[in-house]
Amino acid sequence: MAVMTSRFADGLAVGANLEEAAETAVRQALAGLSGPPDLVCFFVCGDDPDDVARAGQRAMSVASGADVIGCSATGVIGHGQGVELAPAVSAWAASLDGARIDAFALETLRTEDKFVVVGLPERVPDDRVAILLADPYSFPTDAFVEHSDEVLEGLPVVGGLANGLQGRGSVRLFANGEVHESGAIGVVIGGEVNVSTVVSQGCRPIGPTMVVTRAEDNVLLELAGQPALARLEDIVSDLDEEDRDLVAAGLQIGIAMDEYAERHERGDFLIRGVIGIDPEREAVAIGDVVEIGRTVRFQVRDAEAADEDLYELLDAHLRDTGRADGALLFSCNGRGSGMFDSADHDALAVRETLGPIGVAGFFAAGEVGPVAGHNHVHGFTASLLVFSSGPSGAGKGA
Repeated sequence: MAVMTSRFADGLAVGANLEEAAETAVRQALAGLSGPPDLVCFFVCGDDPDDVARAGQRAMSVASGADVIGCSATGVIGHGQGVELAPAVSAWAASLDGARIDAFALETLRTEDKFVVVGLPERVPDDRVAILLADPYSFPTDAFVEHSDEVLEGLPVVGGLANGLQGRGSVRLFANGEVHESGAIGVVIGGEVNVSTVVSQGCRPIGPTMVVTRAEDNVLLELAGQPALARLEDIVSDLDEEDRDLVAAGLQIGIAMDEYAERHERGDFLIRGVIGIDPEREAVAIGDVVEIGRTVRFQVRDAEAADEDLYELLDAHLRDTGRADGALLFSCNGRGSGMFDSADHDALAVRETLGPIGVAGFFAAGEVGPVAGHNHVHGFTASLLVFSSGPSGAGKGA
């Protein structure tokens, strides 16, 4: 059964026959609408890329008349649950009265001295948001998203990196009847539509906030005037055994988004991974370039912190916007049963906080969403695009 709403609905079908599952999931979603669909999104998990492609074609044919996008994935989300590493299709349908929807397909062309992304729709003043689904093996998603604030003039971008159960070469992207084996696809939504974002990075801080006093590219040399590695060792030495295990499992660092805030706590940072240390230079390498003078704080991630962060952000979003009618959910494939007790965690969190609204999505190889007004690619994150009939909201989350 589809989740019933007037303007948004979802569907989910599990089974080895992916074409049948695609038709069932899309028809469930369409049946939940009280009017004709304007936008349909679907997500396919299957072993054989050719089967996935055929399922996508079936989904697009069933939803003909609407703008339709979709992608392959290693797991899908729909009907309040997640399905990982098993044949399944989820679908989401929306009636967006008064909205403008421009589908696109992006490809990368090489010029003499650089790569150029082509295929974006021309920017329109009342554009509200872009949904992006990308092949991580062929499309420069990190570079594109990091420069999207300039290219798209501040337009929020939400979405995820597609994947396939066979990895490289098995990704399939779908847009308005076409099947793509590389690049990126999506839609720009504009006009009379109320959208907002929630980006839950699921970390909690350890140790104090520190100013970067010396750095080279992505290597932190000094924090608060002391060697970065020495500062890190001091912080770890003060932790209990449980948190030390979390540090060993994968230390993170948060880059403060508001340098003028009096305090920097959980949710105030853009999270990036710590990727190595250099004992000779007493340095710490991280997964981003941080300028001297920026404020940072080391972080750890566990199921408890990720659970609290998501629920707190969803509760805050509901308080700010008043209501939610539908949402697309892009969860990291490292979440689900890999982080929580169940693949259903993020989907259930959305349902418990925002209500029984139409929600679908997939487990992504990287998530796209804005933090503090700037678009980024994330890991181990739940990124949501929320539609409501209340006032238009700005991007939420951390």
